[in-house]
Amino acid sequence: MYNLSGSEAGLSTGGPRQVNGDHAPLAVMGAFQAFDDAPLSRKHWLTVLVSGMGFFTDAYDLFIIGTVTVLLTPIWHLSTNQISLLNSISLLASVAGALVFGKLMDRVGRVAMYAVGVSVLTLGALLTAFSWDFWSLLAFRVIVGFGVGGDYPASAVISAEYANRAQRGRLVGTVFAMQGFGLLAGPAIASVLLAAGVPGGISWRLMLGFGAVPAASVIYLRMRIRESPRFSLSIKGDTSALEKTREWFTGTSTGPGARGNGSSPLTIASPAPSSSSLARKDMLFRLLGAAGCWFLMDIAFYGNSISNPLILKALQPHGSLLSHTLLSGGIFLFFALPGYWVAVWLMDRMGRRRIQWQGFAVMAVAFAAIALVPGVTKQVWEFLALFALSYFFVEFGPNMTTFVYPSEIFPTGVRGSATGMAAGAGKVGAFAGALMVPHMIKWVGVTGVMGVMAVISVAGLLLTIAVLPEPKGRSLEDISGELVISDLDGLEAGIEPLAEPSRAVLG
Repeated sequence: MYNLSGSEAGLSTGGPRQVNGDHAPLAVMGAFQAFDDAPLSRKHWLTVLVSGMGFFTDAYDLFIIGTVTVLLTPIWHLSTNQISLLNSISLLASVAGALVFGKLMDRVGRVAMYAVGVSVLTLGALLTAFSWDFWSLLAFRVIVGFGVGGDYPASAVISAEYANRAQRGRLVGTVFAMQGFGLLAGPAIASVLLAAGVPGGISWRLMLGFGAVPAASVIYLRMRIRESPRFSLSIKGDTSALEKTREWFTGTSTGPGARGNGSSPLTIASPAPSSSSLARKDMLFRLLGAAGCWFLMDIAFYGNSISNPLILKALQPHGSLLSHTLLSGGIFLFFALPGYWVAVWLMDRMGRRRIQWQGFAVMAVAFAAIALVPGVTKQVWEFLALFALSYFFVEFGPNMTTFVYPSEIFPTGVRGSATGMAAGAGKVGAFAGALMVPHMIKWVGVTGVMGVMAVISVAGLLLTIAVLPEPKGRSLEDISGELVISDLDGLEAGIEPLAEPSRAVLG
């Protein structure tokens, strides 16, 4: 917890940090409340945009490989094992990226990692387009995955820490919803190239290389975003940086007194170790819920999505790659993409917990129907109807909420690390799904695959109900129980919320 006191010594080993000035109460008491109560502004949407473009690229780069491996199989004579590795290696590498970037966010800052992750992703995407054999492509896909993994905790945490309380789910959810456009862009670009008759040996390079374009477009903008106000104050104890962030966010100055005028200092103690430790029992349960649900969801989502061409080929053995790509794109366009935005719209109304368990429940029913109802996999349109239903509730369900949850339910001092762990667990599940589904289609067929996905969905439903809290409408400090203010004699309690920002987009 945080003790904010004018007389007590700090709790951290480094001792208390002194802040001068009659605006210190504003910086300490009202800073988070001011950001929590702020109306939606252009700076909110700027943060969402530059984070969301990273997620557009993440989704495109992760899922386009399914189509690329189909094109490369006759060119490089790929085996099933090689296809599985290419489809899944970026997901395994993203585990390392999520863990490393998450930890560094809590040490060196949110913004520093924000730009580095998308830069690594851009480099990896460019290199994949120039691969010369299976092993070079595999190595470059590792770089792509590391960058993708780093983008998950960085984008989620910085978006959550800037968001206002009433619409935090909508804002963080919008970042993740950009994944839907990346999912759609893959089949769309592949369909255009295939329909135009571009040779397969060129098409796959163009498909992979395109992933660098949206990522590169936001590197500069990410470098211009200011450090998260919560990291500046709670971790660094730097009210000067916080006031500069406030000025950047509102486009107005708080005046010369904001940086101190020689009045009596205010002591800001660092978080006590127990308040920002994942070893706390309640935090361990939350980590189990956040990471476990993300792990289960990604097995189903990535297993089905990356192997979509293989699933559709098993369903229609004589169908063309173009027809299967168009079918896959249609499912994303008419079911998955709307699911993302319904979740964004209802996130702060229904709450994260209900959307998550409800999504898992419908997924379980849809997958079980495919597995158990006789003849479904022999009837293309019946199969596609159930498969599309599962996609809608994946997005209007745990695919969205497992991203939002970790950025909200952990203390500031470990928020990056915990989000990285949860994202890493998710990508372990994604790796397992992408690696195993091609083999499972051969061993047990599409019905067997869907039966396994139904069981996984039921497990996610039960874990959500048993462990996870509801963060809707609460401040980040309230959710984590990390803030206690004591000894506030003489400090003014009435703090005005942030004013409507100016028209300046970048300070």
